[in-house]
Amino acid sequence: MTATAATVAVTAVAFAASSVAAAPANTMALVPGDTCTAADLGTRHPYIKTTEASPTITHFKGWYVTQGTTGSQTVTTSTETVISVSVTGTVEGDFGIEALQKAGAKLGLEVKVTYTSSSSESNAVTWNFSQPAYYGVYKGTKKVTGTYGSLNCNRVQQSGGSWALKWIEGPGSGSFTTYTTLEEGVVRCEDTVPANSIMARAQDLLDCGSPTARAEHPAGAVAPTAKQTRDRLVQYLAPTAGATSAGQPNAAGSSVRAALDCAAGVYRIDVPGQPLNWSAPLLTNDGIRLRKSTIFSAHLDNWRLCNVTENNGILEASLWNWGNGGCATIPAGSANLERANLTTASCVEDDLQRFYIYRDVPGSSRIGVQNKYTGSMMGYDRYADGELIRQYSSGRQDGTGTFALTGV
Repeated sequence: MTATAATVAVTAVAFAASSVAAAPANTMALVPGDTCTAADLGTRHPYIKTTEASPTITHFKGWYVTQGTTGSQTVTTSTETVISVSVTGTVEGDFGIEALQKAGAKLGLEVKVTYTSSSSESNAVTWNFSQPAYYGVYKGTKKVTGTYGSLNCNRVQQSGGSWALKWIEGPGSGSFTTYTTLEEGVVRCEDTVPANSIMARAQDLLDCGSPTARAEHPAGAVAPTAKQTRDRLVQYLAPTAGATSAGQPNAAGSSVRAALDCAAGVYRIDVPGQPLNWSAPLLTNDGIRLRKSTIFSAHLDNWRLCNVTENNGILEASLWNWGNGGCATIPAGSANLERANLTTASCVEDDLQRFYIYRDVPGSSRIGVQNKYTGSMMGYDRYADGELIRQYSSGRQDGTGTFALTGV
């Protein structure tokens, strides 16, 4: 613990020049190893590990057109597959939206980037049937799925011993599902269609070799084929989209106070070069705010790093406040909300009270702070006395999520 504490025991006079290497202008193309700046310490971005697009039929109806019933008709289709947009459960904040945008860009597709479901799309298809035949009336889309990782800015030691700021793979990964704009149409068994296309998927549902497809029918709807019935049963029995990820950190919610092993150093968490810093609340229903340190601060602006660990250069710690004896935390009831307030509570073994700390190159005290449970970065809306410290899923892209860990 003494060695770990020494790595972060920087003082107010240690404001040596921070890394000034330029970060890539296009965050859509970021990959691990790219250069970042001190302003990026309080941000994070997704990067796409795997992605796949598969043609999927969302609405379908078998429809028989006889002689004398051709012309424009409106067919009400049945739901075959429901696709809900999700990023490891739900789409919350800028991080999830950026992940979906990057997935679409990687495939060259325009995809849905906010929560929606294909079941909410109108299922009526109006079509001009020019000749008698057995038709599959459909709506379909390209279902886009894949996995993502998280990029955070942190110091990395180079082969020659020098240090630089790089985008590294930080904690947090997951999966996503989205889809492209629905297309609609009709297809017959005798039509030649492109392989692995939406139209080919619709033709599969016609089950062209079945007695249903070969039989004569009255004009109008045809009963579902055996394949449709099986597929619908599979869809019905599928796990609910948005279930909690198996990799989700623990948020115990225990009221038992944890025994903390705190490093010796005491710090302020400053806005670099400015007089305001994190100050813990006196009232339990208030949040941590930017305040100026005075003789009346009563140690509410003093923090200790407790139960510190380090993995691949990233510190993990609980932030214990000397003034009110609580640990910094994101309240469980608002943990899923963008811009939820950071506050303090009784210290417990809970990932809502654990934070990753990303550091600038040695000689600089600048840091970024990320909640372990939510994955969000800490920042503030504007620089002002009394402004709340909040969580942002992608951090603050204007640099207001970069702080300084100043020894006192």
